[in-house]
Amino acid sequence: MNNKVLIVTYYWPPSGGIAVQRWLRFSKHLLDLNWQPLIYTPENPELIYEDPSTSGEVPSGIVILKTRIFEPYSIYQFLTGIKKKETGFGFTQLGKKKSLIGELGVWIRGNVFIPDARVFWIRPSVNFLSDYLKKNPVDTLITTGPPHSMHLIGLGLKKIFDIKWIADFRDPWTNIDYYADLKLTKWADDRHHRLEKKVLDTADAVLVVSNDMKKEFESKTRTPVYLISNGFDMDDFDAAEEVPDSRFVITHVGTMPPTRNPDVLWKSLKNLCEIKEDFSRDLLIRLVGKVDGSILKSIDENGLRNHLDHIPFVPRSEALKYQKSSRINLLVVNNTPNAAGIITGKLFEYLAAGRYILGIGPEDGDMSQILRETKAGDTIGFENFEKAVSVLTDLYERFKSNTLTVQSDTIQAFSRKNIAKKISDIIHHLHVRS
Repeated sequence: MNNKVLIVTYYWPPSGGIAVQRWLRFSKHLLDLNWQPLIYTPENPELIYEDPSTSGEVPSGIVILKTRIFEPYSIYQFLTGIKKKETGFGFTQLGKKKSLIGELGVWIRGNVFIPDARVFWIRPSVNFLSDYLKKNPVDTLITTGPPHSMHLIGLGLKKIFDIKWIADFRDPWTNIDYYADLKLTKWADDRHHRLEKKVLDTADAVLVVSNDMKKEFESKTRTPVYLISNGFDMDDFDAAEEVPDSRFVITHVGTMPPTRNPDVLWKSLKNLCEIKEDFSRDLLIRLVGKVDGSILKSIDENGLRNHLDHIPFVPRSEALKYQKSSRINLLVVNNTPNAAGIITGKLFEYLAAGRYILGIGPEDGDMSQILRETKAGDTIGFENFEKAVSVLTDLYERFKSNTLTVQSDTIQAFSRKNIAKKISDIIHHLHVRS
């Protein structure tokens, strides 16, 4: 067995956002564990955020392979006149325009671009990597999705080479939150499920990010499924030391699509502002990142616009500082049928930031369990107004008495350095087992 690991990922610097961090950081720690990562990624991807500062995080010693990808978004933008920044939440949000061509765009996304809009990169990538691997063999392949087209690249390579393949799912496939919105025909729905099943059964190991996903995939395949959560690197936060803000600041860092509108929070904040003059004076809602217009409208409707500080984008280093200086870090999971199993990568950064985490989502879900185990915060149900008011009242009183602190000694289980050791063990096990 050689020590080379080929990682196929759509997200890589200069991409910003949380999706790029998982394998950018794991590759660094695998390198420290004497693995040689090779990264295969598009030369010209469609990025929600571009953050040049992430390029400085790529460790030396990693081989990076790139080829060009055809992105169909440009055709849609040409036909509709919609600018790139307006489609930033992805093809699944195009139907939110409620125009005929917007609805058609979603239908095409679900029924033509299977499994996703990166489908045109599959065959060229298999051809390119096949030529490369014949001259530069590796024993281990890791594909990470979404986009799940990355897994179909893995499937194509597995058919050609005697290679151990690990399929890493950062999100579900047919159980992802927007799947029901894709306007799928029966044929397309069946094809999505068949491809998902083929990937799960052909891979030598499957990685998932939550217990709920682990249970889901174990019910679909006999392939070993391992829980490899997202994590954090404490060094990032040691370099971003900040004193807490003097106001009662509630901060959300990252993208907020329509399904992440914490309406129960806005209503409870409105209530407390109306009955507590000092609360209204101290409150600041800071949203750092792309926020859907429906969420800004909800904030307006609850009379909170004067309390809002919306910062559309900052480099990652600045985002970490906002997390450190906030009094409360807000974490919202998508209000969708699979909400209980959603654990965003942002959760683990919040843990490292050391501020109180206020979760909005299922109170018995995977996110809530982690917050309880780490004693880092609490979770409020999507419609639990009474609990929201009670929790916020308590947090504000602790803020006023300067006791709003978090003491947790269990978060090291989520350090990427420790998690990378688990990935290393899985790779070793695959080759020993064979």
